[in-house]
Amino acid sequence: MRDFLMERLECPACHGALRWRFGDRRGDRLEEAEAACVECGSTYPVQEGIGLFLTPDLPRHDLWEESESGIAAFLRGHPEIEDKLMNSPIESLSPADQFFRASILADRGDFATAGEVSRLAYPRLYTSEHHAAYKSQIDFVVDRLAGEDGPAVDLASGTCGLVEEMARRLTRPIVATDFSPRVLRRDRRRFDSLGLGDRVSFLAFDARRTPFKDGAVATMTTNQGLPNIEQPGTLLKELRRAISGTFLAVTSFCPEDDPVNGPLLRRHGLETFFFKRLALEAFAAAGWRVEAANGRLAPARPTPTSELVPGAAIDGFPAADTILEWCVLMAR
Repeated sequence: MRDFLMERLECPACHGALRWRFGDRRGDRLEEAEAACVECGSTYPVQEGIGLFLTPDLPRHDLWEESESGIAAFLRGHPEIEDKLMNSPIESLSPADQFFRASILADRGDFATAGEVSRLAYPRLYTSEHHAAYKSQIDFVVDRLAGEDGPAVDLASGTCGLVEEMARRLTRPIVATDFSPRVLRRDRRRFDSLGLGDRVSFLAFDARRTPFKDGAVATMTTNQGLPNIEQPGTLLKELRRAISGTFLAVTSFCPEDDPVNGPLLRRHGLETFFFKRLALEAFAAAGWRVEAANGRLAPARPTPTSELVPGAAIDGFPAADTILEWCVLMAR
């Protein structure tokens, strides 16, 4: 975690000021430290260079961790399947199993081979139109941020697809965030392996209760992060509190009248950020001026399932073929 973040952070539980105690440091990066709230006494450690600002009172389910540990546990109990997944000729595996092989390799720290396997799998996981529409949104965001100064904070970074592009193509500081410390530890190791570790800081927090002072973030981005935030509630008001400038959100919208995917999204409470009308209304209600920019339509289909690991799937959406509208929500 870089030094510049300290002056922007406060207690996410009560918004009190923080008193810092420093341990291991490497240049301007805090490797080990602890921040204590002077008001409520809550403490927030920095471990392995990652600031941990999670509060214990918000319910959350780490779907990434559940799926990863579930596959790992299954493979431990079925060594013959693990042997097929990890040692078969890569071309003989289904695209889903190639994807899972890449995930296991990354968990083991072999990021170079994981990247090669991922590049083989992804063209067969999604439609060519999907890839083109997605790339267009990433390019749009990075181009918008080029030439600007100050940190860019990425929300719900996950596998850091957008963060990596920003780290490669921009000179400004970048902050990757997620509520899963496990994901961020893996992300940090990968960025170090790519030679980009000095370009990115890492913070763990829940987007519904950020550790940022009022207006401390001039630029925030997210790459399909909004639909993944469980029980969003007052999320957009919290982000409005923390952001003084622009929020750029890469997203894709499903038609509200989709006969299969529409009811599925409503049943799981995901309609707010998957239906364009509802998303724009939610932003406006939270005090944002928002527009959908760089719109692209692209056919989407259900992603393949594993042929080796029973029941293992990559995405639960879409459940049936549909047309998604890709865009960047620009909110100020």
